[in-house]
Amino acid sequence: MTVYSMTGFGKGEAAGGNYTLTSEIKTVNNRFKDFKFRMSSLFNPLEIELRSKLENEFKRGSFDVSISYKKNEKAHTEFYVDPKKVEAYIDLMKPVFESKNISFHVSPVEFLRSDFYREEDMTKEQEMAGLVKESFDNAIKALKASRNSEGMKLVSKLLEHLGIYEKCLNEVEKLKNLYPEMVREKLTQKLNEKLKDIKVDESRFLQEVIYYLEKLEIEEEITRARIHLGKLKSVLNSTGEIGRQIDFLLQELGRETNTMGSKSAHPDISSHVVEMKVQLEKIREQALNLE
Repeated sequence: MTVYSMTGFGKGEAAGGNYTLTSEIKTVNNRFKDFKFRMSSLFNPLEIELRSKLENEFKRGSFDVSISYKKNEKAHTEFYVDPKKVEAYIDLMKPVFESKNISFHVSPVEFLRSDFYREEDMTKEQEMAGLVKESFDNAIKALKASRNSEGMKLVSKLLEHLGIYEKCLNEVEKLKNLYPEMVREKLTQKLNEKLKDIKVDESRFLQEVIYYLEKLEIEEEITRARIHLGKLKSVLNSTGEIGRQIDFLLQELGRETNTMGSKSAHPDISSHVVEMKVQLEKIREQALNLE
C-alpha cells in the first residue's frame, strides 16, 4: 500500500572529481504546495527545474530544500585565476590611469571574480550542475520512502482510533433498544406526579410515547454512520491521495455522531457518543498530515 504522509525527510549526495553535493529536503503538512530553497547563487538557474521535479512527485506539503557543496579532500588544489587575464587587465588599465596622473592601485581580491578564471575552470559550474541534479534525485527518492513510512504508521494509528469508534457505535446500537422503555417509565412517572386523580387512557398514552420516541429514534443515524465507517476503512486501505477524502468522511461521521448525542438522553449512550467524538477528533488531527 502506498500512502504518503506530508511529514518526511530525504537526503541525497553525489560525488564528482572535485566536489561533493548534498541535497536535503524536509517537508511538513500544508493544504497546498509551498517551496523554500536555501542554496548557493551558483544553482539559481536550476531552481525552476528542481521545483518542477517536486511538483511532479508530490501532491501537497511545505518543502524546505537545502543544497550545499564541499571540495573533495583529494581534489587537485590550484588557483583558478588566469595570470594572463590579470596581466592583460593591468596592461590595459595602467596606461589609462597614468595618462590622467592618477595613481594606479589594484587589490588581489579584484581578480577572484569569474571574469579572471582560466577557461578550463569554467567547467566547474557544469560539473556541479550535474551533481546537483543527481543529489536532488537521490534526496527525492529518500523523501518518498520517508513519507511512505510515516504514512503507513499514520494509517495504522487511524485504524486503531476507528476501531474504538466502531466499538462504541456497537454499544450504542445495543442500548438503543433499552431507550424506549426508559422513556416510557420516565413519562409515566411524570404523568402520575402531575395528574394523580385523573384517569389516563393507556392506549392514547402509548401513542404519545411512540410519537415522542420517533423523534428520538437514532436507527437511521447508526445506519448512515456504519456506511461512512465502511467507506473510511476502504479509503484508509487504499493508495494515493487520501487526505481530502478522509476529511470529507470525518465531517459526515461527525454529523451523524452529533445527532445521536443530541437525540439520546440515555446516560450510557451519551457516554459512548462522547468517546466517539474524541476518537473522531484524534483521527482528524492526525489525518492532517496525510497527503
